[in-house]
Amino acid sequence: MDDTIQALDRVMIELGPITIYWYGAIIGLGVLLGYLLASRESKKRGLPKDIFADLLLFALPIAIISARIYYVIFRWDQFADDPIRVFYIWEGGIAIHGALIGSVITAIIFAKKRGISFWKLADVAAPSILLGQAIGRWGNFMNQEVYGSEVTREFLEGLQLPTFIIDQMYIQGTYYHPTFLYESILSFLGVVLLLWLRRVNLREGELFLGYVIWYSVARFFIEGIRLDYLLIGDVLRVAQLLSAVLVLGAIALIFYRRVKVNPPGYLDTDVVTKKKKK
Repeated sequence: MDDTIQALDRVMIELGPITIYWYGAIIGLGVLLGYLLASRESKKRGLPKDIFADLLLFALPIAIISARIYYVIFRWDQFADDPIRVFYIWEGGIAIHGALIGSVITAIIFAKKRGISFWKLADVAAPSILLGQAIGRWGNFMNQEVYGSEVTREFLEGLQLPTFIIDQMYIQGTYYHPTFLYESILSFLGVVLLLWLRRVNLREGELFLGYVIWYSVARFFIEGIRLDYLLIGDVLRVAQLLSAVLVLGAIALIFYRRVKVNPPGYLDTDVVTKKKKK
């Protein structure tokens, strides 16, 4: 019976010479919803109008390029015989850590040029980044990538997963852990947590650093069962090493900024209200 299972079609729609893949469409949806969430909050926090639209013009292409470069560096053996495939992004193969590195560097430069606090910008963006990641992981699902070690169909059924997810986890005659799903669920939970933490009035920068900690802890453990991990040498998993460094670095930054910088609270910064407009 298992031999009759067909993978979902990676192509969303074909319009003549134009092919739109589910992978790109889903990532695009994540970016759009994240942008809308950030834009709404930025108005409340007194940031300039269309600040995130302007930021995306630079950050989005740089994030895609840096994510691909990051992946290719650690998986060059996949492209050595046919280097042109480096540009076939629709086939999958972009790394979130690479995207984050490129995006953060871009945001720091952008904030400096605009005379805006990077930490304020990053705090507003934090839930949106995680929302984009939560949705974007379903692009990996459509490409049958980002999965974990072997499991049985009975195991997946025991998780009460829909049949279409179970069937898509049947790859080359074997069922696998849907690690894309684990990460997506944890990311959605992280969005809820960050939205709640906005009301707590943490110090400026701590919402973004909280995002870094949440995602890095989740990724560290999920990486332990993934099969498509990137390696340094033969044993050191890049994502686990980087996640550990990011968690320690974020915690250290929180303590340092509280002691040495004493930043204002997230809700204590300028807020646009109808009264102020009058």
